[in-house]
Amino acid sequence: MAGLLEVDVCNDSGISFEQLKESSTVAKFSKNSPMKMEIRANSLSCLQNNSQSLNKAVASSNPNLVHCNYLASRNENCLTNAPVDSSNGLKKVNNTALNLQRTVLLNTLPKRSAVDIAFSDVSYSVSEGLRKGFKTILKNVSGKFNSGELSAIMGPSGAGKSTLMNILAGFLVSNVSGDILVNGSERCLRRFRKSACYIMQEDCLVPHLTVLEAMKYAAYLKLGSRASGSEKNVIVREVLESLGLHECQNTRTSNLSGGQRKRLAIALELVNNPPVMFFDEPTSGLDSASCMQCIALLKALAYGGRTIVCTIHQPSARIFEQFDQLYMLADGQCIYKGVTSGLVPFLASAGLHCPSYHNPADFAMEVAIGEYGEVAHKLILAVDSGMCNKYTKILDENGTIESDEKDLKLPAEQSPSTTVKLNLLDSEEYIDYGGDTFPTSGWNQFVLLFHRSFICILRDQVLTRLRLSSYLLVGLLIGLLYFQIGNEGSKVLSNTGSLFFSQLFLMFNAMMPTLLTFPMELSVLKREHMNYWYSLKSYYLAKTLADLPFQIIFPMFYIIIVYFLSDQPQDTSRFFMFLGICVMLSLVSQSSGFAIGAAVKLEAAIFLGPITTIPLLLFSGFFVTLEDIPYYLQWVSYITYVRYGFEGSLLAIYGNDRPMLNCNESYCHYRAPVKILDQLGVKHGIWSVDIFALLGFFLLFQLIAFVALKWKLKAQR
Repeated sequence: MAGLLEVDVCNDSGISFEQLKESSTVAKFSKNSPMKMEIRANSLSCLQNNSQSLNKAVASSNPNLVHCNYLASRNENCLTNAPVDSSNGLKKVNNTALNLQRTVLLNTLPKRSAVDIAFSDVSYSVSEGLRKGFKTILKNVSGKFNSGELSAIMGPSGAGKSTLMNILAGFLVSNVSGDILVNGSERCLRRFRKSACYIMQEDCLVPHLTVLEAMKYAAYLKLGSRASGSEKNVIVREVLESLGLHECQNTRTSNLSGGQRKRLAIALELVNNPPVMFFDEPTSGLDSASCMQCIALLKALAYGGRTIVCTIHQPSARIFEQFDQLYMLADGQCIYKGVTSGLVPFLASAGLHCPSYHNPADFAMEVAIGEYGEVAHKLILAVDSGMCNKYTKILDENGTIESDEKDLKLPAEQSPSTTVKLNLLDSEEYIDYGGDTFPTSGWNQFVLLFHRSFICILRDQVLTRLRLSSYLLVGLLIGLLYFQIGNEGSKVLSNTGSLFFSQLFLMFNAMMPTLLTFPMELSVLKREHMNYWYSLKSYYLAKTLADLPFQIIFPMFYIIIVYFLSDQPQDTSRFFMFLGICVMLSLVSQSSGFAIGAAVKLEAAIFLGPITTIPLLLFSGFFVTLEDIPYYLQWVSYITYVRYGFEGSLLAIYGNDRPMLNCNESYCHYRAPVKILDQLGVKHGIWSVDIFALLGFFLLFQLIAFVALKWKLKAQR
């Protein structure tokens, strides 16, 4: 474990860099042991005016320095607490600059008590089919992850590392056996989930929000009434500055680099200061520099008292040595657990000698996949017998051995000037929201999510601007194609064709975009809902109602253009009847798109959406009249919502005893509007019944979509 060195480097005359270098290099710390340094100055200006020189001096002082804490004096707050890259001595990007504002962050975040996680005999199996039985993924694994440590779960693909972390995080509960303890007591899953966060491998961010907007929504959803609006804004600003995101706070998340996206994903969960943080392969997709920045950030978070657990596939040697603890899996069983520096000696004791200048992580992976023979069983027995424990000792430079455990946590009685204070986790408070499941009330969740969804829809060029353009352009095209035929008796059949096409266009234009809504946002929903940001019903209600104004206003533009260009009856009641039935059909189509998108995957939704419209069109009453449908299939027309939309539009235009139409030819068979209604089998239809039928379909599809979405989230657990 890292040692702590205190150095006074600044007096009234300036900074003594030679004193700093001499003090740190002669310190009695192992060459293989990371070191934390605390630098005290006499005044804030002393540090701020010499920040660049001081950074260089700190970086060159000791190759093992991984963390540095700057203080102005015994009675002043910490200026910064930042990780150092031990390979080149450069501290990480923006969160390394000496910045007074960062002190506010460390003190304004909610105080949380530290959390240790222990698990024993954990097993997990998945079904391989009806008659194929179960496949065991984890086989009686045991271990412990302590607060204040950066722990890694490693193993080859299929070893069960992601499964183990999902179980520990509470994301996976089905078919799991074994004991999981939190601070020595049996884990209460609901309470534990409130104190932990899970950051997935994919950076699941809302693409149409800026960094600052995303952080503010996170703060207001996760902090609730426990902090005032001004306090939330302070927390947001300080988290952004600490993680180096201040300069890009007005950039949309879709335009961020990979490293910035990863830091933002961490920042979103950091606003309520969770004591336990799980990361699924945090370095995936990042270049080497961004990987080092990410791991340095995680190490800094761990030194603040948090329990940081992450899966990692095959890290570089530089990244591997940053981890405090390693849990190695092979074929669902543990082959090593302990400090990372003890991995090579442990393998050597089993006759597996790591070659010189070889990455220990690569060597361990080669051992796990069997490149050095079938030795996994031998390592498993060694772990079970406690052989790993002898390698949790640290050798100092004199060759003596001292236990690592006394450095695991800093003593509580230390003064603030000698305590590493990345984020104060010294409170006895355990995250709890009383009787509420979420930190924010259901109404506030709905308001915030509605506002967020509404902004995203406005900024989405495909969903909003392109859709509006299609309504206007197609409406103009149809209006010109059927120009002034609505009152002409000789063109009634053409006019009914225009009415049917309007129903068809409104149905497809409302359904197709919403097919993608839930499949595209499922990863964001899963992350935020599973991390206890909000309830599913608040999210679903906000998402549905945010899109509702657009589903009403856009069809209105289309209908106004088509109605008056095609010279439909200039009657106010008929116009609003036609408008009402068309808008209602659009809403039903929207909800059916929600239902399909929520029930199946993206690829299936794109296929099923158009396919399901075929029977709807066939039984709508346009291609085959309702009376000509075989009696054994007539029932299908009653469960086809397009039938009610088309019937309602015909009744709005030709029903209610409309007067005789104009006839510019010698004979107009459909000059009497009642004849076309009789011909299409809707003579006895009632417009209000069609409206209520469409309303029923709308509510039914909304219910199906909500249940399907809830089932999909539950099925992933």
